[in-house]
Amino acid sequence: MTALSAVVLCAGKGTRMKSKKAKVLHAILGQPLCAYPLKRALELGATSVVPVVGHQAEDVEKELRARFPQAPLRFALQREQRGTADAVRSAEEALKGFSGRVLILYGDVPLLRRETLAGLLAAHDASGGVLAMVTTVLADPTGYGRVLRENGRVVRVVEQKDATAEQRAVRECNAGIYSVDAAFLWKALADIKPNNAQGEYYLTDLVELAAKQGDVASVEVDATETAGVNDKVELAARARVLQRRINEAHMRAGVTFVDPDTAYVDEDVVVGADTEVGPGVTLMSGSVIGQDVVIGPGCVVSASTVADGTVLKPYSVLEEARVGVRNVIGPFARLRPGTELAEDVHLGNFVETKKAVIGKGTKANHLTYLGDAKIGAGCNVGAGTITCNYDGVNKSLTELGDGVFIGSDTQLVAPVKVGDGAYVGAGTTVTKNVPPGSLAVSRAPQVTKEGWVAAKKARRTAKGA
Repeated sequence: MTALSAVVLCAGKGTRMKSKKAKVLHAILGQPLCAYPLKRALELGATSVVPVVGHQAEDVEKELRARFPQAPLRFALQREQRGTADAVRSAEEALKGFSGRVLILYGDVPLLRRETLAGLLAAHDASGGVLAMVTTVLADPTGYGRVLRENGRVVRVVEQKDATAEQRAVRECNAGIYSVDAAFLWKALADIKPNNAQGEYYLTDLVELAAKQGDVASVEVDATETAGVNDKVELAARARVLQRRINEAHMRAGVTFVDPDTAYVDEDVVVGADTEVGPGVTLMSGSVIGQDVVIGPGCVVSASTVADGTVLKPYSVLEEARVGVRNVIGPFARLRPGTELAEDVHLGNFVETKKAVIGKGTKANHLTYLGDAKIGAGCNVGAGTITCNYDGVNKSLTELGDGVFIGSDTQLVAPVKVGDGAYVGAGTTVTKNVPPGSLAVSRAPQVTKEGWVAAKKARRTAKGA
């Protein structure tokens, strides 16, 4: 198998985005644009991937290293924007000594499929030539480089501004995606001159140089797959296509989408069979959803694990949480980072957790905050309960044993422990440890004054007279 590396062009500013942020850093389904071609190259087994950076180079490098911490990335800098050939040539030093195929990709083309690139490499192998390319046929090819053939054989690519009227009538267009033999690539790039209307170093000149050495293989794909992003309208359009593709793949694998047009699922999210995804749901990067899960309308799940048989009722939000089997969450619950729930846990409406480890069968069904807490199995936490975990300087732990009953409107002032089987009466502020099997009550005794209301009204009437 021929060794493979990739060069991904990420240097452009993207002025039509009308943004302070570099174009390739704009997000599409939770990932920056440039992450998609990088992932495709890595999936194909590229031993080196060279993002060529320029505008906001440090930001682009930081983002990609964070997203691909173990990947063989070698960054190259294009100091001046002098054309695509110059951009690729910037990667030569990073790939010094490499012998094999170089995939050339673009950081603003997120819809390119792995299967297409695998087909390109296979066509390159079959041709025996030094270059293979991706082409597309457009109803209106205006603005694109035309693929020129003689007797069916690719001979060159001519850009729109350099084309004759006859050449502009050609509808087969160059997608700019290549597989190139490394030795040929670096030699040919040194020979390219900016002899064109733009005064730039055109990467498309590689095609004519390659055709002089043998057959140039081509793989034709639908234009949607090779479409780039130039402004935020196109960014949204590419996101819709990608989302439809992702959702359809999940549906074919046995996932039910109540309304696939309004469910947003990032590319790396895992969803088990027979799970139901409601309208307006967002499943973000790093999330793993089990089988037979029901996710109600408007839920947002980010970097979280939800085990089999759990029900997420509408508008619940999970962030870096771990949810066990057969949980019932929400509606309007919020599970913040560090939440770990065992099986059969119930957290109801407007319950918020943070760094809370909660045991099997425990229930907190209403209006509760559980932060920095370790809660045992079989507990009942009443409405309005809060763990007072922050004293203005430090966060402290609240611990509840197994089978603890916490009455409504209780404040647990950490650090504090409530032992197995203990009861805490409604309205109590717990500031001291509660031994197992004990009852803790701290509210003041009730005072009842019979006839008080009538007497008060009489006084008001007399005063008004």
